[in-house]
Amino acid sequence: MSSSSPASGPAPISGTAPGPLSLCGREPHVPADRLVAEMVPPPRFDSVRFGTYIPDPNQPSQSEAVRVLEGFASGLGEAPGASGGRRGFFGLGRGKAPKAPAGPRGVYLDGGYGVGKTHLLASLWHATPAEPSRKAFGTFVELTNLVGALGFQQTVQTLSGHRLLCIDEFELDDPGDTVLVSSLLARLVEAGVALAATSNTLPGKLGEGRFAAADFLREIQGLSAHFRALRIDGEDYRHRGLPEAPAPYSDEQVTRAAQATERASLDDFPALLDHLARVHPSRYGALTDGLAAVCLTGVRPVPDQSTALRLVVLADRLYDREVPVLASGLPFDRLFSEEMLKGGYRKKYFRAISRLTALARDAARLVADA
Repeated sequence: MSSSSPASGPAPISGTAPGPLSLCGREPHVPADRLVAEMVPPPRFDSVRFGTYIPDPNQPSQSEAVRVLEGFASGLGEAPGASGGRRGFFGLGRGKAPKAPAGPRGVYLDGGYGVGKTHLLASLWHATPAEPSRKAFGTFVELTNLVGALGFQQTVQTLSGHRLLCIDEFELDDPGDTVLVSSLLARLVEAGVALAATSNTLPGKLGEGRFAAADFLREIQGLSAHFRALRIDGEDYRHRGLPEAPAPYSDEQVTRAAQATERASLDDFPALLDHLARVHPSRYGALTDGLAAVCLTGVRPVPDQSTALRLVVLADRLYDREVPVLASGLPFDRLFSEEMLKGGYRKKYFRAISRLTALARDAARLVADA
């Protein structure tokens, strides 16, 4: 992880700490090289390896996934173009890029919530015999945000020098993303980059329920052709219903905990939602730099889908960095309307609820120690 990454746990409680920080007061400007350098597994997956993944003996597909991925990683030891003209870091230099081999150039892990897909994806990243600068790991949203920040051609040039690109939570949310990602991955495969992805939707089913997928069937089929799908069976968290969020605290409790916790932020929830609209989602990670806890007052249902999707990205960045979230107002399982939870983005909303709920449980000790 880069040295600019935030700490992953709460700081000690101090009654003489200065006033709390404010997310609304932050407007980070993130250089492009940092966006690329931070495309590594998040802190909670720093130490995972294939050996730390414990397959369910009742689910043989889990052991099979480990076997296939270990073989996939070992096959990535030879740098692209090693037998011919070697390419430079940005895909430039002497010689010609090797022709992409026939058949899938990637693996696609499909399964429900909680079967360990991200654990396995991060383990693949760690096991691939290449320097960290030659491997990239990020969520689908982070990848599209990278293209937004660098531009398409610069993203192709930057990632073409990599051995492996890992894409977590692969989903297609709109036609523009379908065409963009299809074109990007096709260019990277041509450059010899191996791909790995996780999702809750098989490659050929991407986009269902979100837009007229049939109109973009060629692009979707093109994406599917890059991957060998590995189904990982196991108990799907979606079948357990929404996680029960802990009861929210009072405004006074949240404020007191924020004031007593070093490196905690304190913001009004509606004001934070407004602020997120002014900050590009690629900067949400930097928005949380150095925070030991996020404290929010007045949590209420999000008003619209655009706001909801921005909150999902923030929830992902906080969860990646293991930042506790203490809140007053409504519990997190009431953030999204019934209509939202039944719509095309429902998987994202369920994930956000699950992650914010876990972070809210982590924050309970802040109140007890305040």
